Amino acid sequence: MAFGLLLPMRIAQFVFAIIVVGLSAYVAHWYDADTLTASPSQINFLIFVPLFSFISIAYLEVTPRFAAKASHPFAHLAFEVLNLLFYFAGFVALAVFLSKLLFCRGSVCAAARADAVFAAFSWILWTGTTTILALEIFKGGVSGMRTDKQAKSAMKEAPSTVGP
Repeated sequence: MAFGLLLPMRIAQFVFAIIVVGLSAYVAHWYDADTLTASPSQINFLIFVPLFSFISIAYLEVTPRFAAKASHPFAHLAFEVLNLLFYFAGFVALAVFLSKLLFCRGSVCAAARADAVFAAFSWILWTGTTTILALEIFKGGVSGMRTDKQAKSAMKEAPSTVGP
């Protein structure tokens, strides 16, 4: 049902994570190369969050397919919620930081603003996938997830073809 939506949303999450890490790295490099100050912690945090997203997406998509025993619905939900919270904290912190600057001009300012916007889009995507996953878990319970259904069907006995 809703699992058909997850793969396209994961692809969009991956693409937005690449964009966020690229924009954040550009702004951090500008601070390190052109100013006498270190890059702000808000930018550094938005470098960490997409990297965590890459690990999360790998776990959420690869583990159920190739290592079903290592996949648990509540671990999936934990990764989803952590990404949701990290992106929310990241884009809000960067937006507040940008709003308090005395002046903001040039390509680095535009990149920082775009970084906050793409982080907000990522937060929306993670909110959507978290909602879908939480509804599936709590509607059908832990046994209602894909990996448990596949394990049960693999354990069934095959009908006997030998007659009496």
